Amino acid sequence: MKIMFKTPNHLTTAPRGRTPRVRFAALCAGYPGRPVLRQLDAAIPGLAMTALVGPNGSGKSTLLGVMAGVIRPTSGELHHNGVLPPAFVPQRTAVGDTLPLTVRQTVEMGRWGERGPWRRLTGRDHATVDHALDRLGIGALASRQLGELSGGQRQRALIAQGLAQGSDLLLLDEPTTGLDPEARERIATLLTELVADGVTVVQATHDLEAARASDTCLVLHDGRLAGDGHPDQVLTTAALARIRQPF
Repeated sequence: MKIMFKTPNHLTTAPRGRTPRVRFAALCAGYPGRPVLRQLDAAIPGLAMTALVGPNGSGKSTLLGVMAGVIRPTSGELHHNGVLPPAFVPQRTAVGDTLPLTVRQTVEMGRWGERGPWRRLTGRDHATVDHALDRLGIGALASRQLGELSGGQRQRALIAQGLAQGSDLLLLDEPTTGLDPEARERIATLLTELVADGVTVVQATHDLEAARASDTCLVLHDGRLAGDGHPDQVLTTAALARIRQPF
């Protein structure tokens, strides 16, 4: 198993003419006694929106965890074309409702990777947090408890935490699941703006509309790569029927 943070010369050309932000070769990963990802070969193009699509249990969350560095591959290679650690936004349901955290404290946690949880935040850190709150339109909610928020507000707080990390790679696990259409549209617009600002965005999603709006898609099925390319090419009716994706 090999993990690298500077792409070698022979990996600098990505499909569709984009330099890859992440590339993996023969990648396998999983949990004790339960392999999940099996021999994945693909690239995540930089400065683009990539959707990870597939049925429940297909390996989308595991692949995000591997790219985020919270799950170690069991074999294969993972190459990061960059030096900044990724920012990972887990599913909203993975964050407990009862945590005694305000929205601001939640977003401030995004600075811990650089500052550490026990050191006081600097003026620059506070400015970064303020910018993230404003960017997500939740500045007025800064003093509210996280558990008091609506689903859409809470998801924006978690994305603001990811944004506060200052990474050029944002990984999101089902960022719009369970949200109303207005909240989904607001988050979709924000992610598009982040790509325009130079952030590479990867989101696992069951939202076909969000997947079709992406620059590229990776389709997973039983831990294997079932499709890789432009949404119009890989999200066809026939292809989705083959993987029994319940859209």
